[in-house]
Amino acid sequence: MAEVDERELTARVDEILHRRPAVGLAVGVVQGGSMVFFRGHGLADVAAKIPVTADTLFRVGSITKTFTAVAVMQLWERGLLDLDAPANDYLRGYELIPRAGWRSATVRHLLTHTAGIPEVVPPSDVFRPFFGESVRVGVRVPSLPERYRSGLRLVAEPGTRFRYTDHGPATLGQIVEGVSGQPFGRYLREQVFEPLGMTDTTLARSEVERSRLATGYTLGSRGARPVMEREVVTGGAGAAYSTPRDMGRYVAALLGGGANDHGSVLEPATIATMFQPHYQPDTRVPGIGLAFFRVDAGGHSVVEHQGILPGFDSQLFVAPDDGVGVMGFTNGARRGVLWLPTELGVMLNSLIGVPDDVIRTDIPQSPEIWSDICGWYYLPGPLTDVRARGMVGAGVEVFVRRGRLLIRALTPVPALYRGLPLHPADDKDPYVFRIDLSEFGLGALRVVFSREPEGGTTAVHLDVMPMSALKRPMATNPRPWVEGALAVAATAVAVRSRRARGHRHR
Repeated sequence: MAEVDERELTARVDEILHRRPAVGLAVGVVQGGSMVFFRGHGLADVAAKIPVTADTLFRVGSITKTFTAVAVMQLWERGLLDLDAPANDYLRGYELIPRAGWRSATVRHLLTHTAGIPEVVPPSDVFRPFFGESVRVGVRVPSLPERYRSGLRLVAEPGTRFRYTDHGPATLGQIVEGVSGQPFGRYLREQVFEPLGMTDTTLARSEVERSRLATGYTLGSRGARPVMEREVVTGGAGAAYSTPRDMGRYVAALLGGGANDHGSVLEPATIATMFQPHYQPDTRVPGIGLAFFRVDAGGHSVVEHQGILPGFDSQLFVAPDDGVGVMGFTNGARRGVLWLPTELGVMLNSLIGVPDDVIRTDIPQSPEIWSDICGWYYLPGPLTDVRARGMVGAGVEVFVRRGRLLIRALTPVPALYRGLPLHPADDKDPYVFRIDLSEFGLGALRVVFSREPEGGTTAVHLDVMPMSALKRPMATNPRPWVEGALAVAATAVAVRSRRARGHRHR
């Protein structure tokens, strides 16, 4: 890879800011063991007019999950736990409870979000702030045994499906605490953060230097409004505070086989293992490593993780074979959850020489397979799996309209329901497609259909996360319900609009 061109990267960040408003934005590039580029823009605190710098403390959300995975793998290196042993062997205070006849959830299942834990626990917490995973600042944060009481009940047999959840990584933190005999936050500080020189990174709000802590904002038509700060109960999943400078040291260690200029936390072979696929619903899907999501980047090895908390978005990409990483943090961005990974992914691609991700038009359609893949595909799991449902609702439907093959999410959201063209993406495999999601702030997404030689298509997989929807008979298709919900929503909008016009005329 060529040397980083600071002027070119500065211009790229400026272009992002022209398209994507943000209260504060920090972008860094790591190469050769250090952060070789940093750009801070905007304000960490609007009222105090404090600018974003490399030492601004951001809440990095779910990037915390990768710290937790590093801690687990340290214990694995020391022979203190087995990744394929039941997680209950190491848990203290509560258990993972499978249904009768199911296999036990292992540590590896927890690292790959395949333990069968639902997204929201208990289901009623879907109506609580942050799904019941936080408390107001000043309120005592309950321990996980207090939070889960009798245990975490599994809703799927471990190893059978992926479902992103905070409760699995939080449970890994509980395992680290039980095996090491140390409070989890202290273990991370002493065994992960301090050896890597990450002296400003912590899970404890009480250890945060408030003068450097960014305020989280929502950004709307009335400008920036601060969000209410809350403390995270599922600490191992999303409680960390860190700075771009510290995160640069972390990315340097991930690129350096577990070590940076300050110290070492893992062996190179262990880091390589974490980046390899440990769960793939289909071999054509990149899948997930141990806590790190894998990316299809033109044949280059890339892993990533995103972090989302109210008022904060964060993203890191690591290309280990190319020796470069890109990271970004915001404390108030409109739809940052969508555009931050997209924009940083484009930046990384330019650094490692991957062409812009475009929809190919040179591969012909294969209408002879359309009857096989058309139909509806059910997304298993409870309705309270809100992240998954937010993307695909009850599932997806593949259909033909006016001679075009389309896919739509079975959700009352009109933009997702109307359908997107499926563009062939592999000239040797007609069951691999791409869809254009640029209107949602995303790029192109790969869609892969699995099939059995004798039984036809069985499932569809999305690259965004290794999620799978299973083909079901058309008689069970919930489309009529979705269309009814859309009609109700349209009627409600029309009534509100009519009332608003009436008020204006009075």
